[in-house]
Amino acid sequence: MNIYLIRHTLPKVGPGICYGHADVDVADTFEDELKKLQPKLSHVIQPLLISSPLRRCLKLANQMAKYSEASAVQTDERLMELNFGDWELRNWHDIPQGIVAEWSDERVRQAPPNGESYVQLHARAKHFFEELSALKDIEHVLVFTHAGVIRALVSELSGMPLTAAATIAVDYGSVAHISVEHGITRLGLINN
Repeated sequence: MNIYLIRHTLPKVGPGICYGHADVDVADTFEDELKKLQPKLSHVIQPLLISSPLRRCLKLANQMAKYSEASAVQTDERLMELNFGDWELRNWHDIPQGIVAEWSDERVRQAPPNGESYVQLHARAKHFFEELSALKDIEHVLVFTHAGVIRALVSELSGMPLTAAATIAVDYGSVAHISVEHGITRLGLINN
């Protein structure tokens, strides 16, 4: 099984705005970004498509479904970005910096107020991947998700500590490839 983790394209949100679970739309550059992504996956025909239910992923998944001759897109809430709770859609500079600094130092274990920790995101992403990799008779899977989920899975599969996951580059519209064959999982390209 070939699993392609695809980060959504540029979101329509102002600079410096904290967003995670917020359902923001894609930017006006969506069509151009889609055209850049399509060649990276041109060899994938009739894949299983699974997406975060957030608009910025689902819109991309629906467009790629047309391009790859896929069936309907399934959604899975475990693919959603980190829940920033009370910080959602606030400018990072408007959040008391003492609280942000405290969270930044312990972001793996500590959650923003009414949000979730990176450990919690990692657990749900890992559970999703375990279920997915156990499926039989599927050649290709396109998973449309967010940087936090991709970093959590790359961290898990590479043995990298979660505390270092933030150093993994995951650009908008990028692809990470994972293969699962005969019970062996291989991490291939990242940020392609």
